[in-house]
Amino acid sequence: MVVLLFSGCTRTYSQNTITQASTIDALLAGVYDGQMSCAQLMEYGNLGIGTFDHLDGEMILLDGALYQVKSDGKVYKPEMSLTTPFAAACWFSADETFGLGSPATYDGIKKILDKQVPNQNLFCAIKIHGHFKSVHTRSVPSQKKPYPPLARVTAHQPEFMAANINGTIVGFRCPPFVKGINVPGYHLHFLSDSKKFGGHLLGFEMEKGQCAVDICSQFVLILPEGREALKSVDLSKDRSKELKRVEQ
Repeated sequence: MVVLLFSGCTRTYSQNTITQASTIDALLAGVYDGQMSCAQLMEYGNLGIGTFDHLDGEMILLDGALYQVKSDGKVYKPEMSLTTPFAAACWFSADETFGLGSPATYDGIKKILDKQVPNQNLFCAIKIHGHFKSVHTRSVPSQKKPYPPLARVTAHQPEFMAANINGTIVGFRCPPFVKGINVPGYHLHFLSDSKKFGGHLLGFEMEKGQCAVDICSQFVLILPEGREALKSVDLSKDRSKELKRVEQ
């Protein structure tokens, strides 16, 4: 069951539910003003990803703790009053667990996951812990108004590399029918065990690891409050090409 819950309703969902603040197309269009506080977001889960007010870095929610990877490449613990313009979270409970051996790349892991959970019309929350020969991430700097579109921001994004590192991949695989709402396919972030390295995941080579997948049957969308929310944004455009550039 797919549930669209708009703002004005107050209910905290539990297992097998991904709750999301705003839409990916709104973020692509430059809607960077935070609408939901970190404290509110954490009512909806202990695992998730997103960004922060003014697009100030990458968000990782892992095991009930929230982290912010800023454009300097450092990992911070954000205040719970800080807001997000786009994020998704769930109460993670693994339905599938399996080991990952031999060197595996980003594309290789996606193939393995697609084989283990072949139904592409299901939502999946993903948590992979392992030892990585290399990890390639990025973050984004805080923006000032008038906000540029996200594709312009990421064209000059700071990127980071780490070698021989232990850490966790966190994120979601979303069905193709969420086009415009979330990222169809995989959207993953990374956080090192040391909590000193992370960001939006661009690539990696993993030597060994353990994967856990939570198959989610409910999706809750919470839009910004107010009659004027998103009024000035053209959400009828097909932003697929922009999204591809941003995700890479």
